[in-house]
Amino acid sequence: MTFTDMLSAAQRTNNSLLCVGLDPDTSKLPTHLQSTPDAVFEFCAAIVDATADLACSFKPQIAYFSAIGAEPTLERLMAYMHQRAPHVPVILDAKRGDIGSTAQQYAREAFERYGAHAVTLSPFMGRDSVEPYLAYADKGVFLLCRTSNPGGSDLQNQRLADQPGQPKLFEHLAKLAHSEWNSNGQVGLVVGATFPQEIARVRSLAPSLPLLIPGVGAQGGDAAATVKAGATANGMAVINSSRAILYASSGVDFAQAARAAAIATRDVLNQARVAA
Repeated sequence: MTFTDMLSAAQRTNNSLLCVGLDPDTSKLPTHLQSTPDAVFEFCAAIVDATADLACSFKPQIAYFSAIGAEPTLERLMAYMHQRAPHVPVILDAKRGDIGSTAQQYAREAFERYGAHAVTLSPFMGRDSVEPYLAYADKGVFLLCRTSNPGGSDLQNQRLADQPGQPKLFEHLAKLAHSEWNSNGQVGLVVGATFPQEIARVRSLAPSLPLLIPGVGAQGGDAAATVKAGATANGMAVINSSRAILYASSGVDFAQAARAAAIATRDVLNQARVAA
């Protein structure tokens, strides 16, 4: 089963567009876990167990693990997710961007070491920086296109004078991702929920690509506008929420609170999908 097949099946099975981001900030973990030696794994595993029937994907952010030397914990967590929620694909949020043999090693890291089903990439070094990942025919890649941070406009919103119609950089990238870069149907795009009009623009340029949309929840993205702009009959939307779910409670009930927050978010997204 390819990544896109798995993602589509998970969205149907769990009736969900929700991606649960796993960003374990050690300073925000529940107090009763902070003194335990395996706090990060216990926290993330509990979140997985609480939301496995509510999410269409999980998205661990690699920096939260590597910054504290917890790559082995991430390996354990990936194996745990494959065991406890085998129907839910895992997107490794790594945002790698390099060429040649280095990109090959990053692809091995994502797909062989960690066993991710998909990975986020920075595409701004060009097509050859993406190709090593596409050699894994059953895996997916999400290319940064129009990100949710304010500084994304510094580059992504600039117009290309040498292209017909002078498209903005993010528009040009969306066209490339939908056409010549996507020969095997493995490519998706990252578009931030804080720019719903630009989600709609990307969707118009890449009608069939899956869109990974962060920014709903703590970053303030509008769920209904996001669904209307990105979830269409031909194109899947994967809408991520991290902090609003992970840190819904700092007490011993953190997993139950995370589940309640995930249910509420999933239901809002589904209501918007029906209304659209």
